[in-house]
Amino acid sequence: MSATDHITIDSLTGGIYRPVFDTHAHYLDEEFDACRETLIETLRASSVVHVMEAACDLSDVQKIVRLCEDYPGFFFGAAGIHPHNADSYSEHSLESLRSSFAANRSLRAVGEIGLDYHYDFSPRETQKACFDAQLSLAGDLDLPVIIHDREAHGDCLDLLKAHRSRLSGVMHCFSGSYETARECLDLGLYLGIGGSLTFRNAKKLVEIVPKLPLDRIVLETDCPYMAPEPFRGRINDSRYIQLVLKRVSELRHESEDFLASVFLGNSLSLFRM
Repeated sequence: MSATDHITIDSLTGGIYRPVFDTHAHYLDEEFDACRETLIETLRASSVVHVMEAACDLSDVQKIVRLCEDYPGFFFGAAGIHPHNADSYSEHSLESLRSSFAANRSLRAVGEIGLDYHYDFSPRETQKACFDAQLSLAGDLDLPVIIHDREAHGDCLDLLKAHRSRLSGVMHCFSGSYETARECLDLGLYLGIGGSLTFRNAKKLVEIVPKLPLDRIVLETDCPYMAPEPFRGRINDSRYIQLVLKRVSELRHESEDFLASVFLGNSLSLFRM
């Protein structure tokens, strides 16, 4: 048994849960298959107001729509092709996405889309073509985008700048430099801050969070991944945003109640709700 096995989220929050919007989650992941319904009820009782369920591939979209139908007003969805799956991009897949948005009001963003040069599961030129086409789709539909950028800052920013006249959205799991943050902010994007802010090696993020404009920060989990300390390596869920909120409060010297209210408002504005 590890030293943290006895620690619970309740013990760290004192049982106080501020209202939060988890702007990036994956509750359809198989990690939640054994506990999904029970966990969702727990979330709703723990001041989680809304959750944005992000797609990675076209096969996810109808599952997300059903999740939103099962929990109306609680779950909302993002539909898109992740860079890992960019090989599936075609004119047909793009039109399928367009049709999904037309038919389902619960889909509020195009995502998770972007570039991933860490794993390179799809060729980089294919990733760029897929990302570019989905940025155009988001512009056509006047929808925000949820952007995945891993070790691809230069190409990612170039494509975002090419679409800046119709661009809105969020940099998911932001971990870049302050200079990169400024470029994203200049494009009108929000920055998604999650469990990595609490990691012991999060020096860069710890330095820039106090400098960011408060009206451009939203909170996320990326659950079941990226659980904050002291739960790193375990299954994450939306309740753990409270620990990210607590860390932002410590870094900015502002109250958790105040920040929770601001971040909730930012999230609603991001997804135009």
